[in-house]
Amino acid sequence: MNVFFEESGDFKVGTVLSTAGEAHQVEMASGKRTKVKTKDVLLQYEKPTPGELQEQARAVAAEIDLEFLWEVAGEDEFGFAELGAEYFGHAPLPFEAAGLILALHNAPIYFYKKGRGRYKKAPEQSLRAALAGIEKKKQQALVQAQYVEELKANKLPASMQHIVQQLLFKPDKNTIEYKALEAACNELRQSPQRLMLAVGGVASPKDLHMSKFLFENFPKGAGFPDVPVPKAPSNLPLAAVEAFSIDDVTTTEIDDAFSITHLADGKLRVGIHIAAPGLGIRPDDAVDKMARARMSTVYMPGDKITMLPDAIVEAFTLAEGKTCPALSLYATLDPADWSVVGTETRAEMVPIANNLRHNDLDDLVNEETLASGEGEYPRKAELALLWQWALQLEAGRMKKREAFGLKPEQNNRVDFNFYVEDDVVTISRRKRGAPLDKIVAELMIFANSTWGKLMHDNGVPGIYRSQGAGGWAAKMQVRMLTQAAPHQGLGVDQYAWSTSPLRRYTDLVNQWQILAVAEKGVAAPFVAPFKHKDANLFAIVSAFDAAYSAYNDFQGNMERYWCLRWLGQEGAKRVDAVVLKDEVLRLTEIPLIIRLAGMPPAARGAQVKLDVIGWDEVELGVEARLLEIVAAPAADLGEEEEEEAAEGADASADADAAADPAAPPDDQAEIAELASETAVTEPAPEQTT
Repeated sequence: MNVFFEESGDFKVGTVLSTAGEAHQVEMASGKRTKVKTKDVLLQYEKPTPGELQEQARAVAAEIDLEFLWEVAGEDEFGFAELGAEYFGHAPLPFEAAGLILALHNAPIYFYKKGRGRYKKAPEQSLRAALAGIEKKKQQALVQAQYVEELKANKLPASMQHIVQQLLFKPDKNTIEYKALEAACNELRQSPQRLMLAVGGVASPKDLHMSKFLFENFPKGAGFPDVPVPKAPSNLPLAAVEAFSIDDVTTTEIDDAFSITHLADGKLRVGIHIAAPGLGIRPDDAVDKMARARMSTVYMPGDKITMLPDAIVEAFTLAEGKTCPALSLYATLDPADWSVVGTETRAEMVPIANNLRHNDLDDLVNEETLASGEGEYPRKAELALLWQWALQLEAGRMKKREAFGLKPEQNNRVDFNFYVEDDVVTISRRKRGAPLDKIVAELMIFANSTWGKLMHDNGVPGIYRSQGAGGWAAKMQVRMLTQAAPHQGLGVDQYAWSTSPLRRYTDLVNQWQILAVAEKGVAAPFVAPFKHKDANLFAIVSAFDAAYSAYNDFQGNMERYWCLRWLGQEGAKRVDAVVLKDEVLRLTEIPLIIRLAGMPPAARGAQVKLDVIGWDEVELGVEARLLEIVAAPAADLGEEEEEEAAEGADASADADAAADPAAPPDDQAEIAELASETAVTEPAPEQTT
């Protein structure tokens, strides 16, 4: 005797060898033996053989008209034998019954299974809906296949043209567009990014990186809504000074300027004048909400996304020839020892006489010309005096750093500026700690520290940056707090970002607080926009940290991209590099870091020659090989470069010039504060291959 039975959702045929109680010992056509319960047996028959019955049953199942079978079936639950008699017009033969069971089982949209060999036909409405769904899937499969063929032919399907970023950066994996893209990538063995570049969905690797950043950080676009340009109060006093700024040629958000007044008693009054959008923008107004949504200007070589609309930047930037609203910090100095006799803070209108540019002055203003008095350039006398004060400020900070147990700052590093025009990049080198950089850096640190103390002494909270003791050994991170605390890396008792309110939201917040102190003094805690333990202030700190980190990661990626473009542009194959640590090197001419696996041991600072084999502008990777170790280290790189090599540059630094190689990367830009918008912090080794 043979049996047709169900086992684990599958139908099988075998020959009964023996029966014991409610079970059969069955031998399959393959020779395998199994135990089958009587309740699982659907048919018992003598002929044909199990193998023949399987073949005949499959043929019957394939020929059954499911629509007719569904029509024949009644509304009530039925057994397969009952339906077989109706369908075949006679009691079904074994192979017909088996074929009917297979047809019923494989048509779940027509028939619902109710038990072993028992079924019930689907309601007509459900059946028609299911059939429509199947037809839709068939059509979608055809469309998907067409999309795949178009993509393989380097053509972007029309339905994908407006969702390229969605497909690349946040895809809905249930759409036929994504399934087609995935299938085409699998067949071509390409990544979605490379395929989109090939089919024209993304114009270039640069656009790919830019699109990803905008998609993630500016989902509604980087433009601004139309808002009225706020104005400063009309009753501000006019400052009796001639102020001048020092910036890179590409700087448009000119935040800071300086002035010097010779007093009758022989003392000097140095003015540090900071653009004052806080006099026009008010907390929670339309412009404030735009600035808070962005938190900072985003910098990249050749471009930027400003925190404020251009019209508002133009209204408050300290542009040459204009009289601008400013928050001024005046320091009265005794030139005999450059000690600070007193300070004063006030809001006023400041005439801006000059916008000095690094590109024009860097070759003229250096330590030698400042010492000898040689050369002719604008504001020569004022720059010489500011240089002397900057040296004293730096010396004071160094003593404070040493008291904190930190090593002195080193200025033996080189910074790099990026300039991009018509997709051609120029990367220029600048020595870190150049006089103009140091003047700006030291005076900004002085202002940020002084205003931080002013807020603290008057009981007004602000946004501070603090770093504890221990330096690199303890890997102490710079933290953002709402109360004053030492910044030991900088060598100051407190440090509140306040000097870049046109491009950093924390500085705008602090400016509102400082203006309240300047106007109300001891009553400032009652009128300042933000009070102690203000939830809004904590939220700003948290949001700023997240945004600033993302922006600096993007800037680092774009600087790395332009370094790779420079390699191609210059046809660089044999390049010089310096060993940062172990297998990590940095090119000499550009700030491109390469991790060279398997490199033989070489001292930190050793000079080497590399053969650049290739690079990837999509993945931002570089492939190179060592040609020779040319020379031993010429000078100590400083512990900061060693840490950058080991850990990667800390992206929380500003993109500015004169920084401290011995301080954590956060402080490199804070010390610059902010001499150049386009200077580079080195890309992290984690971004290399």
